[in-house]
Amino acid sequence: MNDPQHTTHEPEVHEQPRSVQDVADDVVARVLARAGTALQDGGTVHSAYDGDQLDLEERTSLRRVGGLSTELEDVTEVEYRQLRLERVVLVGVWGTGTAEDAEISLRELAALAETAGSQVLDGVIQRRRTPDPGTYLGSGKAAELAMLVAAVGADTVVVDGELAPSQRRALEDIVRVKVVDRTALILDIFAQHAKSREGKAQVELAQLEYLLPRLRGWGESMSRQAGGQVGGAGAGMGSRGPGETKIELDRRRIRNRMAKLRREIAAMEPARVTKRASRRRNAIPSVAIAGYTNAGKSSLLNRLTNAGVLVENALFATLDPTVRRAETTDGRVYTLADTVGFVRALPHQLVEAFRSTLEEVADADLILHVVDASHPDPEGQIAAVRHVFADIPGAMDVPEIIVLNKADRASDEAIARLRSREVHSVVVSAHTGEGIAELQALVADQLPRPGVAVDVVVPYDRGDLVSRVHEHGDIDHEEHTADGTALRARVDEALAAELEAAAVARA
Repeated sequence: MNDPQHTTHEPEVHEQPRSVQDVADDVVARVLARAGTALQDGGTVHSAYDGDQLDLEERTSLRRVGGLSTELEDVTEVEYRQLRLERVVLVGVWGTGTAEDAEISLRELAALAETAGSQVLDGVIQRRRTPDPGTYLGSGKAAELAMLVAAVGADTVVVDGELAPSQRRALEDIVRVKVVDRTALILDIFAQHAKSREGKAQVELAQLEYLLPRLRGWGESMSRQAGGQVGGAGAGMGSRGPGETKIELDRRRIRNRMAKLRREIAAMEPARVTKRASRRRNAIPSVAIAGYTNAGKSSLLNRLTNAGVLVENALFATLDPTVRRAETTDGRVYTLADTVGFVRALPHQLVEAFRSTLEEVADADLILHVVDASHPDPEGQIAAVRHVFADIPGAMDVPEIIVLNKADRASDEAIARLRSREVHSVVVSAHTGEGIAELQALVADQLPRPGVAVDVVVPYDRGDLVSRVHEHGDIDHEEHTADGTALRARVDEALAAELEAAAVARA
């Protein structure tokens, strides 16, 4: 029997439940600890297939430098869209989902900010069901943000969401530095990276679409003034003025510029349509590479075609579509098009402005949907890309292969999970070459094959037709005879008609 005097009691240890704010602070700390998110591996690693990367030096030379002011001033409305980011504080609202979801979203915002050329100093996450209609964060949290901005010396606040014009103005009035939402940030990156004439026009159109409802007047320029006698009857004294206000003039200028840009983009479209029609006429199948930004689409294009297009470990490195010639393992020619990367909640202004470019996806015979298998939330990225596909007429009807890229960095569990969800998938690494042969075989199997069977003798002076059969058809039998080249093959309708005509002419 135990002596009660010597009975010992272990002290009970109660783990204190962590507050929502503690969890949010930990999320911010983890994001900030990985400063340089867009270049988290110490820079871009290239393979021999990426070529000389001549564009990379030009891109790097455009990096922003310190010392440029972005203080909140009485800037004109048209100048506002030319914002330049420098030292920023990130702001997120954690409404639904887990803390991990909130972290992934804020980490992507940090990557976007760094890609735009800014330095991320700090961040704030607020747990609330819906954003505050007035200041997005609520007055208390907005005041706390103002103190944080002043303490770290930031000159810009970047919000992980789309702000209504009134929310941006109210938040700016409290924090006293420029406030930029996620949409403006993405538009800014696109403006930096667009190179072609069409790409620049598309980005400017998207920026103006975004800017128009967000024009901000300052002081008396906000007042409406009726010109001449317009304000006469019933308008009262003091209502008659010189006519349009500055903000109204800006609106008119912007609408005129948008109309001009739409005409320019429409005028450029026939060239792309003509090229696509030429490929169709020559029965050249097309494959479009699409996917989330920074999934490795350009690296895959270089691996498959030695195209040497720009590869950079940053978001939205590719804006202008690149079309390259490629061959299947059985020798058939097809085109491979690298398209702009998508992102969660891609601004609708960009989807509209880039619609002509995105039609490359809808017109393709096959889509290689590239996914970063090493990303914390690849399923979310797949869903975001398919959401954009749904906005492109015809894109959802094109056969799709899920290419699970970056296999050299992804976990076995993540790849197994993705392969179980996406049956039509292949695991590759554009960097090491793992799985590329399997992908090429899958592309060859999925591309449409010619449908017309021919059995003809082509005269030797029409070697061009034989060459086209080799390039675009499936040859079952070929033999050189005294009368010409005997071919038994499957080709497209147009080529079949030319072969039959040449055979008749010989006879």
